[in-house]
Amino acid sequence: MTFVAKPKAHHPKLPRNELGLTRRDYEGAVSTLCAGCGHDSVSAAIIQACHELSVPAHRVAKLSGIGCSSKTPTYFLGKSHGFNSVHGRMPSVATGANMANRELYYIGISGDGDSASIGLGQFAHIVRRRINMTYVVDNNGTYGLTKGQFSATNDKGSTSKKGVPNLYEPIDLAMMAIQIGATFVARSFSGDKEQLVPLLKAALKHEGFAFLDVISPCVAFNNHDGSTKSYEYVRGHSSAMALADLIPTRDAIEVDYAPGAAEDVAMPDGSTLRLRKLREDYDPRSRVTAMDTLMRMNEKGEIVTGLLFLDDNPSDCHEILATVDEPLASLGEAELCPGSERLETINAAFR
Repeated sequence: MTFVAKPKAHHPKLPRNELGLTRRDYEGAVSTLCAGCGHDSVSAAIIQACHELSVPAHRVAKLSGIGCSSKTPTYFLGKSHGFNSVHGRMPSVATGANMANRELYYIGISGDGDSASIGLGQFAHIVRRRINMTYVVDNNGTYGLTKGQFSATNDKGSTSKKGVPNLYEPIDLAMMAIQIGATFVARSFSGDKEQLVPLLKAALKHEGFAFLDVISPCVAFNNHDGSTKSYEYVRGHSSAMALADLIPTRDAIEVDYAPGAAEDVAMPDGSTLRLRKLREDYDPRSRVTAMDTLMRMNEKGEIVTGLLFLDDNPSDCHEILATVDEPLASLGEAELCPGSERLETINAAFR
């Protein structure tokens, strides 16, 4: 593998955020993915979102599994913590890390194979447990590392590069996430930075399990006529239900409250999530409406994008388990060892 050194020189007047950092400070190594890969656009959107939010890189933990998508944490936030796990097992690592230190931002990067095939069971349980993290799936419907076989998210009837049709129904990870407890669910397209960046910013600020399913075409194996994950198909068959803008607390909030046009949701940190409804009858706070919309649009061959579901009163695993406020990793022996008398009481409770 050839590694390309990234130039250190940059324009001296690049915009700086509240931390005095430029966008370049949030970059990683030069990508080795195929030229035009949608995954690189997702990485660029994460870089922009973290820069605009002034997220300290040392407070971010990047986690991934195996696949083209799971290589991408190397290409953003080069000064953050990172862990590349085995295939389909990123949720276990993310759960353990979050339980040990709840004060970090957790960004999980996965793929449709990593999460919908070998890791489907782990994906389901990290959603149920409501780990406070942003979980991104780069969804291209194909196994790029093993030369283009169909993944579990590939639509029935969609064809391979050689014209062979997919015979099986797809797994819709967004619908699964809505059904089993995610408190923030969105779908976007890697080629739509205007939509993707605000959704990532809102997900990072969300205090609960935030899931983003990003259609990210594979230029090598799944970007042809007959594919429902190609650039042309997604551009021609996407339908936005509700878009989102994240408004920091320092900005004045001015909204034209025309019926069905805009609605603001207060976030726990004081910022505001502004929803712009493109359909007046769409309610992103209803799990039933979100799932019904996904089913109906799938039958039409349409890809629903935007904010699909939001619980504006979320809870995460630490609240559910009533853990202490201080990160477990920083507790000393006095806090972790309650003493023999207290242990006897605890043991007696289980008899």
